[in-house]
Amino acid sequence: MTISRRNLLKAASIGSAVLAATPATDAQRRARLQAPRGWVSGQMSGADALVETLLAEGTDCVFGIPGAQENEIWDSLKTKRLPYLLTTHEFSAATMADGYARSTGKPGVMCIVPGPGLTNALTGLGEALLDSVPIVCIVGDVSNARNARGFQVHCLNHVALLQPVTKRVITATSVGDIADSVRQAFQLARAGEPGPVAVVIPYNLLLEAGRFNSGPLAALAVPLDLDACRRALQLLCDRRLRVGIYAGMGCMDHAPSIVRLAELLQAPVATSMSGKGVISETHPLSVGWGYGPQGTRTAQDLFRNHVDVVLALGVKFSEVSTGFYSLPAHRHLIHVDINQASLGRVMRNSLGVHADVGAFLHQAFEQADSLRRADNRRLREIIQARRRAEARINQEVYARDCVDPMRFVQCLRRLTSADALTFVDVTLSQYLATECFTTTQPRTFFNPTDNQAMGWSIPAALGAQKVHANRQTLTITGDGCFLMSCTEISTAARERLPVKFFVLDDQAYRYMQELQNCTYLRTTATILARLDYRSLAMGYGVAYQEIRTHDELEPRIRTVLEHNGPVLTRVVTDYRRRPVRWINAARARFIQELTPEQRRRFLARAASRALDRRPQND
Repeated sequence: MTISRRNLLKAASIGSAVLAATPATDAQRRARLQAPRGWVSGQMSGADALVETLLAEGTDCVFGIPGAQENEIWDSLKTKRLPYLLTTHEFSAATMADGYARSTGKPGVMCIVPGPGLTNALTGLGEALLDSVPIVCIVGDVSNARNARGFQVHCLNHVALLQPVTKRVITATSVGDIADSVRQAFQLARAGEPGPVAVVIPYNLLLEAGRFNSGPLAALAVPLDLDACRRALQLLCDRRLRVGIYAGMGCMDHAPSIVRLAELLQAPVATSMSGKGVISETHPLSVGWGYGPQGTRTAQDLFRNHVDVVLALGVKFSEVSTGFYSLPAHRHLIHVDINQASLGRVMRNSLGVHADVGAFLHQAFEQADSLRRADNRRLREIIQARRRAEARINQEVYARDCVDPMRFVQCLRRLTSADALTFVDVTLSQYLATECFTTTQPRTFFNPTDNQAMGWSIPAALGAQKVHANRQTLTITGDGCFLMSCTEISTAARERLPVKFFVLDDQAYRYMQELQNCTYLRTTATILARLDYRSLAMGYGVAYQEIRTHDELEPRIRTVLEHNGPVLTRVVTDYRRRPVRWINAARARFIQELTPEQRRRFLARAASRALDRRPQND
């Protein structure tokens, strides 16, 4: 056998496995059997202790790609029958864990190699951090053994790389640290504002054997500023002030309570982009998403004309969700969030309440009689009238020779089940779907909000489908985003995951064209090459469908949904005449915030280009 680093690793792995797998004594077997439920006890290898801890924490799938530094983990996953899903790229491993977490409410788990495996995953981890999604990221690191040599392969500063995109990086320095480090990662990923936590484990520790006695960690206490909470409820009890609720991702596990509070206060409810589904959008008090010019017309009108106090629950007022900070100011704003750093950071508060949304709602319901307002039939009639008017506007067709993107979104919603898992991507259709894809249940509509990671929807949908085998799962992806992660369609074929992939194809980065045209009076680097989607689907081994006209929409979507395997569907579309409220709001806000000097420069440039007759686009 040729002496090489790979063969040495292989030999070391075999030898350590033999040592770690030394038959347990009868006393050790009895100790494992007698260990309390959820504990990891007894003597075992570091890799086995890690996997036992994952099982004890309720993990039902691990996403990633095996490599030399974490092969021990993957072998233990198979031995202990913990399901795993092999991805084609580590960005997808992070994003599958993200989709799993958003759809289940539990931390997603990923396992990757150091070096390029980790750097590939950073974009997905960044999305999870900014979107408040709990992930436990296991990184098999280079050796820290006494005899470890310099210049090991993948020998980057992994802790430094991970720190900007995680809540915490935990490094195991001995085999005995592994189980408790993983426990702590789960605890921190769930605690406060959720997010990703990384556990870095040198690969030699996975090979070593140790004795473990690791039990579940108690959930960390949730914050509740009682004084601020009382003052907020006192304001809400003032019946002279009309209340509107703005609900975000932090409300996702409190949906019934949000509805109850809205009915007590007779308050219209708007959601943030990532809060969509917290209240059924068919509820009489639901007004859609946003409450400014970037959101639904119904929400904008109701909050502008019928709300004095905005009660913002579990939101950050991020740039994307607010349409470049275009939300209007109100007389009063009560902002409740579990992350104290979010309070007052974007919107000026009348009152910031550092509290978990659930804890705040519990306090509110203790004063239910004081909060309760008379049934406001007139308000519900106004909401219904605004909804009908908005629906008529959204029915207008702008694309005639192909498929209007909003008409497609509306038809897809009509034909899919209420509990279908829908993943959208960083396209103009993201905003159209947020506006008119009527969502009636929490954790059914998902988008990459604050990191805007293109290509997110395909792997995220696969991560969710893996553990929701009987749920319809679909993606709405632009052609540009599709190119970022389309290799994962091969994963759907290999694993027989029946995700329905809808690609809105206009052969351009239309999102960028919308932003560039107004500012520069031309477009640059936005035209995409023609792609043979049919051949690509055949190559990956998935079914294919194509929709070119409005007449084909309903029958072909039905055909796709009835197919029992993965399907790639190309939807030929054109955004050029379709107004997008988010784009218009963000553009107006951007122009408003330009300095006089910046405006003069833009105008001078526009004037010179208006006189230039040469082709300017791409």
